[in-house]
Amino acid sequence: MLKSRPCFNCDASETNKQTLNSVCSELPSLLPIVDVAEALLHMKNGAWFLCLLVANVPDSFNEVCRGLIKNGERQDEESFGGRRRTDALRHLCKMNPSQALRVRGMVVEECHLPGLGVALTLDHTKNEFSEDGVSDLVCFVSGLLLGTNAKVRTWFGTFIRNGQQRKRESISSVLWQMRRQLLLELMEILPTVRSLHIPEEAEPDMEPNISVYSGLKEEHVVKASALLRLYCALMGIAGLKPTDEEAEQLLQLMTSRPPATPAGVRFVSLSFCMLLAFSTLVSTPEQEQLMVMWLSWMIKEEAYFESTSGVSASFGEMLLLVAMYFHSNQLSAIIELVCSTLGMKIVIKPSSLSRMKTIFTQEIFTEQVVTAHAVRVAVTSNLSANITGFLPIHCIYQLLRSRSFTKHKVSIKDWIYRQLCETTTPLHPQLLPLIDVYINSVLTPASKSNPEATNQPITEQEILNVFKGLTGGGEAARLNPRYGITAQLLVLYYILSYEEAILASSKSLAAMQRKPKSYSPALMDQIPIKFLIRQAQGQQQELGAFSALQGNHTQVLQILEHLTLLSAAELIPYAEVLTSNMHQLFHPGVPRRILQAVNRIWMALNMVMPRRLWVMTVNALQPSGKMVRQQKYTQKDLLIDPLIVLRCDPRVHRCPPLMDITLHMLNGYLLASKAYLSAHLKETADQDVRPLQNNVTGLEGPEVTREELKNALLAAQDSAAVQILLEICLPLEEESPPGRRTTRLLKNHPGSAACSPPNKPVKEEEEEEKEGGDGEEVEDSLLCNLREVQCLVCCLVHQMFIADPNIAKLVHFQGYPCELLPLTVAGIPSMHICLDFIPELIAQPELEKQIFAIQLLSYLCIQYALPKSLSVARLAINVMGTLLTVLTEAKRYTFFMPTLPCLVSFCQAFPPLYEDIMSLLIQVGQVCASDVATETRDFDPIITRLQQLKEKPMEQTRLPTTHKTGGGAPSADPNVQLCHCIENTFVEIINMSVGAV
Repeated sequence: MLKSRPCFNCDASETNKQTLNSVCSELPSLLPIVDVAEALLHMKNGAWFLCLLVANVPDSFNEVCRGLIKNGERQDEESFGGRRRTDALRHLCKMNPSQALRVRGMVVEECHLPGLGVALTLDHTKNEFSEDGVSDLVCFVSGLLLGTNAKVRTWFGTFIRNGQQRKRESISSVLWQMRRQLLLELMEILPTVRSLHIPEEAEPDMEPNISVYSGLKEEHVVKASALLRLYCALMGIAGLKPTDEEAEQLLQLMTSRPPATPAGVRFVSLSFCMLLAFSTLVSTPEQEQLMVMWLSWMIKEEAYFESTSGVSASFGEMLLLVAMYFHSNQLSAIIELVCSTLGMKIVIKPSSLSRMKTIFTQEIFTEQVVTAHAVRVAVTSNLSANITGFLPIHCIYQLLRSRSFTKHKVSIKDWIYRQLCETTTPLHPQLLPLIDVYINSVLTPASKSNPEATNQPITEQEILNVFKGLTGGGEAARLNPRYGITAQLLVLYYILSYEEAILASSKSLAAMQRKPKSYSPALMDQIPIKFLIRQAQGQQQELGAFSALQGNHTQVLQILEHLTLLSAAELIPYAEVLTSNMHQLFHPGVPRRILQAVNRIWMALNMVMPRRLWVMTVNALQPSGKMVRQQKYTQKDLLIDPLIVLRCDPRVHRCPPLMDITLHMLNGYLLASKAYLSAHLKETADQDVRPLQNNVTGLEGPEVTREELKNALLAAQDSAAVQILLEICLPLEEESPPGRRTTRLLKNHPGSAACSPPNKPVKEEEEEEKEGGDGEEVEDSLLCNLREVQCLVCCLVHQMFIADPNIAKLVHFQGYPCELLPLTVAGIPSMHICLDFIPELIAQPELEKQIFAIQLLSYLCIQYALPKSLSVARLAINVMGTLLTVLTEAKRYTFFMPTLPCLVSFCQAFPPLYEDIMSLLIQVGQVCASDVATETRDFDPIITRLQQLKEKPMEQTRLPTTHKTGGGAPSADPNVQLCHCIENTFVEIINMSVGAV
């Protein structure tokens, strides 16, 4: 067979090769090529034979490679077999280079043989290496560590950590080759002139960093940024420990000076954050001095970079922010800022920032430097309460409070003026405190020893520029091409507060012999103060309109009608006030037009801010008891449990405009909950593998998957929502007139007469209905609130049934009050799908479900007289006949009393069922009569009369539907009551037939 010597006879090897190829081609089922390839790995020179085998069967290349990868180790560098498998696959890819990247994709997909993936990338990088662009190696490793797949990230991170744990990293190892290649790429883009030697004798006015630093080429900036992020991921995520050479070259790259371009700004920001994240890269005094000089260069060049690159958010804000955090010892905020800038979550110990804090607070960013730098930070455009987070205004406010600007004689007036002009509604909460503390710094010196240490006030000309266009009054007052009402009101607030502060502190100012200059009366004359106050009051009146809701409906309606004319974007400032006052709409006597106007405004806001609007509305519609406890739900609470929406004040259920809003939110949160749970399942997909790994024997049946559990939860959630909505459709006690159990969307079908008390004549019922008169007419009016709410609920339930018919099946298998059947069948157009599962529902062993199924079917037959309904009705009649023979006396009464009236509907919808139904009624009557034959002797004549009615129905006149016993009082015997019900049903069917003829 195969020779084991390194050099063996060529004729023998050729014979072996031909034999192997012949066997694989002629007997593929006996010797699959993947199994042959696996066996060759365990033989000396097997890789060479494997290449020959695949070369003779080129179509098997992908199959062989995938099989070898799938059967390989998760970490190939840990064993001899793994390295041998990697070498074999590497030889195959060298033989077919065009498929190398595809094989690498298989490696990542299977999470096996990470060394092979890196080796193939190294081979491809050597062949396709470009000096200017980002190499394939950097892209590949960055994608593994910074991608969204946590499983791949953990797998490759283990490869890096295991490679470093070996005592001596061999030059032949793939990890060493990867690190060497990355270092070579890093060194190739470094500036050519580099020196860590700081000249000891330098001119005082000469910049010492001229001979030390050199610029980074513009074509290398993007590649340098990619390398920095890759090394951050390798050290922060994969745990790579850089060598001295790697640390030295990284520091040189980080302290390079890029050109003033957007990419250069990005590079400087990344370098700065990398220095903060990995301060151990700076280990020697020379390196520390180099870093300090580079940071000083950043401070000096920040303004130039911002003006030249065209990027408004330069690295100046980051420097100032970090300096402020260091001065206030907010190290966790610095760590969060670094992670967000680098775009990765890495572990940074606060203790590692101690040396950097010392450098920042004592050498680079002293308090004087911070104040000088703060005035150069750009103001926030369109500052409003909608902009959250740490902003420059917070930094300036803290520096004003500490009197740093006046202490170091730095003017902050221009910055504050620009920020006041760049504001909009809703008002940011930090603006008024900023104005107050600024006024205090203008009037009060920082120390008694230096009474002149104050800030400068805003000049009169700058104030007039804000009101330019308003000074003319009339129509000109409406024209303001530059500044908005927010900026004008803030400047007016500044003027009035400034004048008031001068009057309030007149005694202390006189003691210090200071007399600040007040604004001239001419300035006040040119400002339309009354117009601005009227504008502010007008908006406040709109925002506070609901406070007068109970007393002045006309005024509230006028304001709401005005709001309906605004665009959705213009309504955003009113959203919170609108929702927080919704509970006032529950008061009795609120006109319907107000409710409809609120509904229209809410729907308009829903187009621009649905998430926040829904949360505010749900919290506002809570019952008064919960409002006392101030229980506030969040967006996540509502995604996890959408049924919270229905835990609102019960008065919402009888207010159709608000119920429309509630149903809209409920539908939205039910859909959002599905998306939330699906996303959660994908994020935690690795947990699906653990149960399979724990099941070692493999003999047990398959466990319930998390996907199935999610689907079950969603089904239970939807069915619970439908059940609650159907319960809302039931009338309350005060809504139901005496003698009426429910309000129905349709009048009862003819079978309803048979459900009335067994000994009450129809005429008496009709008289009672006439006596009910006005109350019943109001209750059955199509304009009542209950009827409108029922229509809204039916529309939503119809949408849910159409979206998922299984919900309809689940709801009807659970059951609901039979009083709602007329409503659901007539109001939900998709109820016809129930015909598909009614046979299954009738086959259930519980009598309650069988009764509910027959009652449901009776309404469906009237609504949908289809061939399918006929077959299901015939099945129900047969089932009723079967149950007659097996049920006990008590169960027979329980089953047939509510189901016998349904036979009237079957006859009305399908006259061909007349014979079967009549036979069933006679059978039930005979069984009941035989049970009471010993006590009452007049039941045989009843059966005889029923037989005559069946044979000659047309000869009878319209018959009464009741029968009285000899004593005139209704009997308590269940069989007697059932006999009366049978007779009433019989007569009702005959009357219906006669009436139809």
